[in-house]
Amino acid sequence: MNINPYLFFDGNCRQAFEFYAKCLNVEIKAMLTASDTPVGDQAPPEGRDQIMHACIAIGDDLLMASDWNCGPNPVPYEKPRSFRVSLNVTSAAEAERVFHALSEGGTTDMPLDKTFFSERFGMLTDRFGIPWMVNCEKGA
Repeated sequence: MNINPYLFFDGNCRQAFEFYAKCLNVEIKAMLTASDTPVGDQAPPEGRDQIMHACIAIGDDLLMASDWNCGPNPVPYEKPRSFRVSLNVTSAAEAERVFHALSEGGTTDMPLDKTFFSERFGMLTDRFGIPWMVNCEKGA
């Protein structure tokens, strides 16, 4: 059994996943527009070039996403709230690098610092409105 976050964007999924791939030093595994799928002709014309499905692998885990209004049954987009994507890294230096990269153009919600439970921990909301936690456990 696996659990993978699936994020929704308001038309900027492609830009977000290109940004994440760069920040996290990973490759995009999938990036399909609505028009690339069998239901593409059912999508509203303005949604056909939006992303129906995107995926990046981070270690053994997947982060997946889509543009919210690209399918045949569009509904109003809602901003993310009451969750964070938790990213665990293996060194304090990597925590610093990733935190600063992801926060470029976004906001720092809790500065990255040493805590009682980790070598580095911080929270940010990236430029696309996605909230993150970056953590490097003690002893790493």
